[in-house]
Amino acid sequence: MTPEYLQEEVAADSCLVERFALANNNAREVSNHSLVALKFGGTSLLGAERMLHAAGLVRTAAQDLDVVVVVSAMKGVTDRLLSISRALAEGKLSHASNEAEGLIHLHFNVLQDLELGEENQDRVRRGLQLLGRDLLHEVPSQGRVLATAELADRLASFGERFSARLFAAALEKSGVPAVPVSSSDFVLTCDTFRDAKPHLEETKQRGRGILLPLLEAGLVPVVTGFIGATPDGRITTLGRNSSDFSGAIIAHVVDAEELVIWTDVDGVYTANPHDSVEAKLLHDLSYDEAHALAAGGAKVLHPQVLPLAAETEMTIWIRNTFKPHVRGTRIGLPQNSNNRAQFGGAA
Repeated sequence: MTPEYLQEEVAADSCLVERFALANNNAREVSNHSLVALKFGGTSLLGAERMLHAAGLVRTAAQDLDVVVVVSAMKGVTDRLLSISRALAEGKLSHASNEAEGLIHLHFNVLQDLELGEENQDRVRRGLQLLGRDLLHEVPSQGRVLATAELADRLASFGERFSARLFAAALEKSGVPAVPVSSSDFVLTCDTFRDAKPHLEETKQRGRGILLPLLEAGLVPVVTGFIGATPDGRITTLGRNSSDFSGAIIAHVVDAEELVIWTDVDGVYTANPHDSVEAKLLHDLSYDEAHALAAGGAKVLHPQVLPLAAETEMTIWIRNTFKPHVRGTRIGLPQNSNNRAQFGGAA
């Protein structure tokens, strides 16, 4: 991303925050409300219809709680962005440029399908145009490109950044004031590109300075998962399939009482339900039980989620975006010793 593009993007977001803060005469003290983090995976956000459905889940939560949202890229987008990186490494610049153009059009088509009002449509379109321009800047159609892991991370970050803008727009349409936030502005990591490790305490300090004022203004921050930045501002990613970990990090930053991971399965099973007819849905797990399942090969959560949740006694729910009536799986302290918000188990 070139500096002038970044400055325009930040300025646009600042104006958006200011507009909502001025319009909201009932700004709240976050400390007086329970707070929940909702993380949506790429399948849950694949297209305008699914985004609007997910926005309805956020709207329900936001009626009684302060809410922070963490989003993945739309399903398939990160793979396509990484294919651009491989094409650049192989010198296939024309293919890479065409693929980048295709991804930009994909997100503009979702914006069109959201059918926003004219003012919001123009504002979100400008934000997408800035991101698209930055993406094309990374993918020249001629010349030579040094395809490094650092470049791969910059390219991979665009999926979440597009997704956050579109989902914030879907929330606004659903009556929920929201603003996109790039996690690279506060998730501080090492410089191991493609598998960066976060510095949690510095991340928490920086993140609270960005997210808490938005919550106090009555806004729902829509934060990009997956990405962070080095101390000198170079974009990193936390590794493939790390969006659940990102959700836990953001929840930790704002001291959320619960993290609800909205995905395309009903919860944690004793075995893969696609492989075994005897697989049973587990409704309640302790942190140790969930850890034991993961150690035994079960696909439960990113390995860094459970230690962070246990340390902070955060309750985690795994629920199906497309079956919100299903309770899902709760991971946390025993029910009788946990007096937390319990949004995640609400039907």
